[in-house]
Amino acid sequence: MKFHILAVGNRMPAWIEEAFGEYEKRMPREARMLLREIKPERRDSGKTVDQIQESEAERIGAAMPRDASMVVLDERGVLLSTMELANLIESWMGEGRDAAFVIGGADGVSAALRGRADRVLSLSRMTLPHGLARVMLAEQLYRAVSIINHHPYHREG
Repeated sequence: MKFHILAVGNRMPAWIEEAFGEYEKRMPREARMLLREIKPERRDSGKTVDQIQESEAERIGAAMPRDASMVVLDERGVLLSTMELANLIESWMGEGRDAAFVIGGADGVSAALRGRADRVLSLSRMTLPHGLARVMLAEQLYRAVSIINHHPYHREG
């Protein structure tokens, strides 16, 4: 299974790249994380927020892998426990589907893109910096795959 992470934004601080890379290299071969950075729309272009979101949605759509389950990350999305995420991933594995996780730009994702998503999930009700969302997603994907593989990384309290 492949976890495609489509993240609007580039030029992340070194600590973000290092932390993401740590979880990326820990992933077992059967569950790969593939990060694709999507060029953000310039904020000084004179475009409205809706126009910016639509431009970024077009870029996300062009990068979206075929037949992958699209998951948009949004603070208004559904909150899952790590065990629930592991169950969701296990069901995708059973179907032979990859998953594409979308992390929007500074203005979030368009309502149209959210509407096309198979799922809209939240990492937190708090607004997170986009780089930190990448790291948190990578860690949770690694943790969920560890649960599926009965690896001792995750402990239930």
